[in-house]
Amino acid sequence: MGRGDRSAPSLECSPAVPRGLPIRLRVNGALRELRLDPRVTLLDALRERLGLTGTKKGCDQGACGACTVLADGKRVLSCLTLAVTCENRDITTIEGLGSEGTLHPVQRAFIAYDAFQCGFCTPGQILSAVALLAEGRAGSDAEIREFMSGNICRCGAYPNIVAAIRAAAGAAGEADHAVAGEAGRAAAGQADRAGV
Repeated sequence: MGRGDRSAPSLECSPAVPRGLPIRLRVNGALRELRLDPRVTLLDALRERLGLTGTKKGCDQGACGACTVLADGKRVLSCLTLAVTCENRDITTIEGLGSEGTLHPVQRAFIAYDAFQCGFCTPGQILSAVALLAEGRAGSDAEIREFMSGNICRCGAYPNIVAAIRAAAGAAGEADHAVAGEAGRAAAGQADRAGV
């Protein structure tokens, strides 16, 4: 054997490859049982094992936000999150947003305001926007930009993304006011019937 001759180690001498850990993920409302190597990221489990390819693999370093999904309603970068850490958590991907045949209000706003161009970052942008609205972080354009800063759009659709989120926030506010108004009218009607 010469100095430059390096042979590959024999597979017979290699330690056994683990078959994976049993893991139960609740994804888009459905319980899914998988066997995964403990090193598998949530992103790879979603895309490669569950066939949910709406979540995108961008930088694979947590810098671009294309892989953003919701875990218990909070945004997480699925490329940096191990799938085993998501057991017993509610995971929402772009495929699980909205309901059958009905887009989520943020999805509708992104369409209405042309808040995408190539569409690659759009699933992560939308899920981050949903979380931003749930957190009450849409008080101003500056606040929207700050709390969406972890999501990069290489096409530069930022003004339209901010406008779409502002519109979705306004629609949510109007819906909240309508619900509060209905509740107030119902309470007033009960009080009238009670003679108060």
